Amino acid sequence: QVQLVESGGGLVQAGGSLRLSCAASGTSFSINLMDWYRQAPGKQRELVAGVSSGGRTNYADFVKGRFTISRGNGKNVVYLQMNSLKPEDTAVYYCHALFLGDANYWGQGTQVTVSS
Repeated sequence: QVQLVESGGGLVQAGGSLRLSCAASGTSFSINLMDWYRQAPGKQRELVAGVSSGGRTNYADFVKGRFTISRGNGKNVVYLQMNSLKPEDTAVYYCHALFLGDANYWGQGTQVTVSS
């Protein structure tokens, strides 16, 4: 059973930084695509950033220039470095993994709160 475990959320002041981590366990297969999504209260879940196994990245416009996504050396680990955080970045952040063959999994989420 594949599990995604996130860590690194917390409370930070506006302008601060946080680094989220997500590690996949329970599989020996390489994950094709790893993403971070977020969901704020009363809003739909939205894509924040994604990175392929080959290192290609994509970002939502609202985080370009502030957030950086990267894969770990083991490839089944993904990080999200979040700088210049704003109160509107407050949300639960979810890790998502997509394997070849379209099997996909979600983490349990980690809370990020940015105070003004």
